[in-house]
Amino acid sequence: MPKILTIEDDEMIADDIVRTLTSSGFSVDVARTGREGMAKVMAGQYDVVTLDRMLPDLDGLSIVATMRGVGMETPVLVMSAMSDVDHRIQGLRAGGDDYLIKPFSADEMFARIEVLLRRRPRHTQVETLLRTGALELDLVRRRVTHGKRELDLQPTEFRVLEFMMRHAGQVLTRTMIFEAVWGCRFDPGTNLIDVHVGRLRKKVDAPGERPMIRTIRGSGYLFG
Repeated sequence: MPKILTIEDDEMIADDIVRTLTSSGFSVDVARTGREGMAKVMAGQYDVVTLDRMLPDLDGLSIVATMRGVGMETPVLVMSAMSDVDHRIQGLRAGGDDYLIKPFSADEMFARIEVLLRRRPRHTQVETLLRTGALELDLVRRRVTHGKRELDLQPTEFRVLEFMMRHAGQVLTRTMIFEAVWGCRFDPGTNLIDVHVGRLRKKVDAPGERPMIRTIRGSGYLFG
């Protein structure tokens, strides 16, 4: 029996999805918030995830990006009322396998899930707890600690730190960071990377200790 996770805060839409899929013999779990959905994704083994992009606490695409970042290949159907071509491209570049525009018909949703089920990979174990020295990043709880300190990170800062920790010891260019975290082509004229890394450095690096994030002049950044 295929196992589906639906991350959707709209109760009526979630109920319609559950009704459609369970009537076809699928097992369906529902998460009403992004954080709940993230925890379920990481803890369970699902054949397909349907995901509302506009969640009350997280941008749904950050969940997709996290899944792909930890090596999770579960097919994801992004559902959103954001129908512009740019929005659809963002959803696919973030790691979504398909993009369904709201409102949609139950038959079309079911057909798209059937296609994704035919593509599904074997389940793999993924790493959800990252550690570098005293710094620990928990993907399930969305929590970062440095020793006894809990760090208050913004969602984008969290994703930048996750990317850096997964590539500790490797020089990371601004292009690499931007395209991995923002999911689109790097604009050399933007200072987004420098701003976010600067804020992150102030939160991560403890006073008097060796910096964990270093600038490599002319190249980018080195973590670790």
